[in-house]
Amino acid sequence: MTSGLSPALAGAYLRRLGIGEPGPPSAAALFALHRAHVERVPYENLDIQLGRPPGIDPELSARRFAAGRGGYCFHLNGAFALLLEALGYEVTRHVGGVSDERASQKISGNHLALSVRVEGEAYFVDTGLGDGPYEPMPLREGGCLQGGFAYTLTPLRKGGGWTFANVGGPFPVMNFRSAPATMADFAAEHVRLTTAADSGFVRTLAALRRDATGMDVLRGRTLSRVEAHTAPVKRELGSAAEFFEVLAGVFGRELDDLDAADRAVLWTRANAPAADKLEELEEKEKA
Repeated sequence: MTSGLSPALAGAYLRRLGIGEPGPPSAAALFALHRAHVERVPYENLDIQLGRPPGIDPELSARRFAAGRGGYCFHLNGAFALLLEALGYEVTRHVGGVSDERASQKISGNHLALSVRVEGEAYFVDTGLGDGPYEPMPLREGGCLQGGFAYTLTPLRKGGGWTFANVGGPFPVMNFRSAPATMADFAAEHVRLTTAADSGFVRTLAALRRDATGMDVLRGRTLSRVEAHTAPVKRELGSAAEFFEVLAGVFGRELDDLDAADRAVLWTRANAPAADKLEELEEKEKA
């Protein structure tokens, strides 16, 4: 391991993923690492809801993941990129942007995307979308089905880059530039996303976890199980005890960093009216 992660931290990170010895870089190992990451490290915004958003330094994110926390795209893909580099993979970071406009070609800068080259092939890699792919996709035009969910990659019409389309998702498009980026390129947007009053990360408590057949989604105190070709199965969490049991048991989020005051704030936030774009789009689809 020769990158910014110490062997001890890389080992702790891998243990969080349930992987003992990943072996040398290979497509098969990359796929296994990606699957483990989206299954075991949740997309979540608890610290943002508590008003103490963690920074996006990838080593800090790796330490948080090793300790049982989660994060959002700048944390998840930032740390995963560092881990992959420590394991010998060739990783490129890209400025991206998610959109609810299916024909959008805009790149807002609110997402960090990754590509990884291994065994002569480039792959689109993304553990930071929450409802994104379960496994990497070859970075070439085309589509695939993963657990019944349809995904496509197409080149952007101008400027060099790609559109990842999640056909059934509430944010169906994520565009990203081909040009390499650094973590500094996301610093200002991270501040906005984690502090602005109109940011969905600030307005609505959320956690998401992907697996082979679907995803678990928590918005406020509404827990949903989403699988392809079926209506989401939803239930309202009726108590703070049940809420924290779900965070720990369903999403694998360790709670030992939360004191009684933190838990009270989070339960209050969970009971606030849902105000993020996913909820709005779900309501529109029902209408």
